[in-house]
Amino acid sequence: MIDKLYIEAAIQEHPRVKDILSRFPKARVILCERYGEVFNPRAQNFRLQKQQPALILAEKYQKFALPAPSGYSIGQQRNFYFSHMLNCIYDCRYCFLQGMYQSANYVVFVNYEDFQRQIREICLEKPDTQICFFSGYDCDSLAYEPVTNFAKHFLEFFAEIPNAWLELRTKSTQIRSLLDREVVPRCVVAFSLTPESIADKVEKGAPAIAKRLDAAVKLQNQGWSIGLRFDPLIYQHNYRQCYHELFEQVFKVIKVELIHSISFGVFRLPEQFFKKILKHYPDEKLFASPLQISDGMMSYHAQIEAAMMHDCETMLREYVPQTKIFPCRP
Repeated sequence: MIDKLYIEAAIQEHPRVKDILSRFPKARVILCERYGEVFNPRAQNFRLQKQQPALILAEKYQKFALPAPSGYSIGQQRNFYFSHMLNCIYDCRYCFLQGMYQSANYVVFVNYEDFQRQIREICLEKPDTQICFFSGYDCDSLAYEPVTNFAKHFLEFFAEIPNAWLELRTKSTQIRSLLDREVVPRCVVAFSLTPESIADKVEKGAPAIAKRLDAAVKLQNQGWSIGLRFDPLIYQHNYRQCYHELFEQVFKVIKVELIHSISFGVFRLPEQFFKKILKHYPDEKLFASPLQISDGMMSYHAQIEAAMMHDCETMLREYVPQTKIFPCRP
């Protein structure tokens, strides 16, 4: 529960601010000039803040949609990402956000219409090109939906643009706003999945794998396109057995013909992010894995990385055609 809510003074009368504020009637409200005053200072304890984060409501002024990193694709010709929110309500130990930001507080940018304007401009520049916009890069796309109504607003918008695709990447079961409306054909609801024995250890606060799959099945039954994201792949000595069991669990309930795409990639972090996270959690067993630094990235030793990618792709091919599989390689 949010007990402290920061609001930029310039947007305190914004209808979306008032709507979100009404959901936290007991929260202490503090006005600020810019969200960075609260979010960016270095002298913050991420680990401590994560136990009771504040919510910051802000306005974004530029760079609403950015080119996606190389290799970040599920089949469209151009790829961008955008973030209506910074930070995630879950506490996954491998998440790069805890190494990128100084603060564990949540930031929600309320000026959705400015994001939509730039997305529309990008699509109009090349109307004959299929363009995908990833919304779950700096947050979970759906986990905070009861507060932000993000999906509700953006699904209506994307439904109107014939060459725009939207990926909603999530570990959440907050799918009511999708079930309550018509299917958007160019929306992919992508569920991040990890073997249960690993998820129990490193995905604190996230719904159980069975509950995520149940949400995916409900969406499939209504006609929504589903994505499966096995990213990051986490190494342990019996990883082959772990992922074999996960894939069996998934494909017992998920209809292959209604899967839009599957992507996977090994655990990897920029070196500076990794060092920062390690300071927060020096005893975390995940970071005792056989890791090495290469080209400024911390990941598994090359042989382990290659073996995991090969083994998991081989197992996935037993269930789905190669055309639906998108390995995330550096």
